[in-house]
Amino acid sequence: MKKALLLISIIFVSISVKSQSAETLYDSTLTVLEGMIEDRTPIDFKNAVYMVENSFYEGKLSYKKFCEAINYYKHLCEGLINARDLKYNESDKEEVSVYAAVFSVMKDTIPIEVEKGKIIYNLPLTYDFEDITGEKDWTKMFVSKLLTTYKGNCHSLPYLYKILVEELGGNAYLAYAPNHIYIKQHSKAFGWYNTELTSGMFPIDSWLMASGYIHLSAIQKGIYMDTLNAKQSIGTCMLDLAMGYQKKFGTKDGSFILKVCNRVLKYHPNNINALLFKAETKMNLWKQDNGKTKEQKQKEFEEIQKLYVQIHQLGYRKMPTEMYLNWLVSLKEEKHKYQNQKINLKIK
Repeated sequence: MKKALLLISIIFVSISVKSQSAETLYDSTLTVLEGMIEDRTPIDFKNAVYMVENSFYEGKLSYKKFCEAINYYKHLCEGLINARDLKYNESDKEEVSVYAAVFSVMKDTIPIEVEKGKIIYNLPLTYDFEDITGEKDWTKMFVSKLLTTYKGNCHSLPYLYKILVEELGGNAYLAYAPNHIYIKQHSKAFGWYNTELTSGMFPIDSWLMASGYIHLSAIQKGIYMDTLNAKQSIGTCMLDLAMGYQKKFGTKDGSFILKVCNRVLKYHPNNINALLFKAETKMNLWKQDNGKTKEQKQKEFEEIQKLYVQIHQLGYRKMPTEMYLNWLVSLKEEKHKYQNQKINLKIK
């Protein structure tokens, strides 16, 4: 009996230490990301993405392999830039050539001559329609998963695009739509334009509006269809970290998640995802029987109500998953209506 109790104690201690170690990794990753947005360390989006994913994998994601996979696509882009002359004559041709090369490598079939007379093909990265929100498997959201399976979603595909453009010396900007992340780029010839990696197209703004879930006030207040700056992009990684934490450990006392949300909101006050996550976390905690008085519970509920009112006033409307998928598919089915033909002919 004593041996059995000893064995149970050892197992319990082992699990506790492992859990504590995993949580410590989340804390240390958050510290590094905070350093980036607080100007203590240089902003590095690629490293931020890696650290967030490595935290979920409890330190087992190889940084070397992660970088090697990215470097493969980077070298492919460099080869494409040197091999073709873009039909574009403005003074920012060099930058636009980078955008075009990354888009082509990610979404087109590229022939590669590995030796004289022998051709292999780099196949396009495709959209993964299974578990698009990572509800069952959070790693579905990861760039590392995209790099190994060649399938991604509206989270991993734009992240990889941004990483590759930055690795090639350019700038790429994430932007939010309901349940969605896409890329906004700028050129002298076209001004600001949209790059949609899930379908491999350049949609005009009316496609984004066609979902019916982008309220005018949401555009006016910058929660949707606006570019995220470098610090705000790191803030998006911080939210990914908190979401991964919740998937792995649950809400717990909410301190880690709320800390992340508040840090993000400090540098991006209208970040709709941070506001939603904060409100949902507070609501989950409020529902718990935590021994608080009726007055304390009432005060907390009023604070949560204020958060939801703020979210609604910013123009947020919840978009059902099925409607989101229909909206994505509509871009291909009605591309004659939503495709930016001017850009499509010039930079593909």
